[in-house]
Amino acid sequence: MANPTIRDIRVILTEPDNIRLVIVKVETSEPGLHGVGCATFTQRPSTVAAAVDDYLRPFLIGRDVADVEDIWQSSYVSSYWRNGPVLNNALSGVDQALWDIKGKMANMPVYDLLGGKAREAAPVYVHTSGETHEEVGDKMQAFMEKGHHHIRVQMSTPGYATYGNKGATAGTGTAANRDVSQGPIAVTSWLRDYDDGRLHAHPGGVFEPKPYMRSAIGLFEYIRDRFGYGVEILHDVHERLPPILGVWFAKEVEKYQLFFLEDLFSPEDNDYFRMVREQCATPIAMGELYNSPHEIIPMIKDRLIDFLRMHMSQIGGITPAKKFAAMGELFSVRTAWHGPGDTSPVGHAANLALDINNYNFGIQEAALFGERTKDVFPGCPELRDGMMWPNGRPGLGIDVDEALAAKFPFKERAFGGAWDTVRRADGSMVKP
Repeated sequence: MANPTIRDIRVILTEPDNIRLVIVKVETSEPGLHGVGCATFTQRPSTVAAAVDDYLRPFLIGRDVADVEDIWQSSYVSSYWRNGPVLNNALSGVDQALWDIKGKMANMPVYDLLGGKAREAAPVYVHTSGETHEEVGDKMQAFMEKGHHHIRVQMSTPGYATYGNKGATAGTGTAANRDVSQGPIAVTSWLRDYDDGRLHAHPGGVFEPKPYMRSAIGLFEYIRDRFGYGVEILHDVHERLPPILGVWFAKEVEKYQLFFLEDLFSPEDNDYFRMVREQCATPIAMGELYNSPHEIIPMIKDRLIDFLRMHMSQIGGITPAKKFAAMGELFSVRTAWHGPGDTSPVGHAANLALDINNYNFGIQEAALFGERTKDVFPGCPELRDGMMWPNGRPGLGIDVDEALAAKFPFKERAFGGAWDTVRRADGSMVKP
């Protein structure tokens, strides 16, 4: 066929299973030919939708869909000021959709367009969390019985707020500690109680670094005692530690042989990774908060991390992601694309296309989607035997049922869906 052009670009907002998802659909001049892409920035979805509707759509209508590279480059600078999660997610939605279209035109999966398979399926890691060592261990056992070899483990810190366990105490309930041998007494009054009748994206509370580190180390010790060292475990710090404590923590957990330690520092503290490299061999994963090549390139070039954890839509889609993956291969830095529930099934299909193709793939974060989400997104990648499997269909191999998606509009959330503040015992803010 003659190369079609972009006829329209539309944003689809849907929430089948309590996570706000942003999908971009690119329609072409060829009847029935369209593509879908993920632009999910679940904390600020309406701003991404506006960026697509008000700016990218009028800029791109009429363009040749074959020119993915030029469309990406020209769109990237079309706002003059560039980078950042809003503009990059908007661009990603279009970019992934254009790769989807290109695959359909060639009657090939996207991974074949990129050079074909480097593996048959992508190993994944799943998430476990709980209030006690035993609860985390029992959930881990259940995943292992289903064939999962890589498992992220998180546990509540007694008396304090905790990342990674949705059932953990939050708000004023995290200010109850009176035992100064365990941690400081919380004096801050800047905490909220949370109404169970309202949706809160991420409740706040009091977090203290040393109680957290003790509880995490105790969990690792329990898991290795219970399961041995044959199964791979991962853990996410989520940038909450003061950097020098993060250096100590990375050294202390080295003996537990984690598959990787994630987000040990915030992007603002990237230079501290040099200290970690000099003092221990704990594998480090980083990247989900990165937006700009200027943040990412030095981390690869200087081999300061072992796994690239970027959120593909946060960096602008498949077009930049494949370039970072190629650079990573040259420096033996493997990919581990961000893939929680607020990466839509379309985003997971895009992750999987690169996972299957890239020689330097490391691991893929998996989300266990609900049945409603799977119904809205026919072709959702399958998890089996601890792996994510491609379906071999042209393009990204996935679509969106718009009529069904419309039945799950966004729900009202406290603070518009913003994350509430995590604080130290004295009231000072902690990065979330």
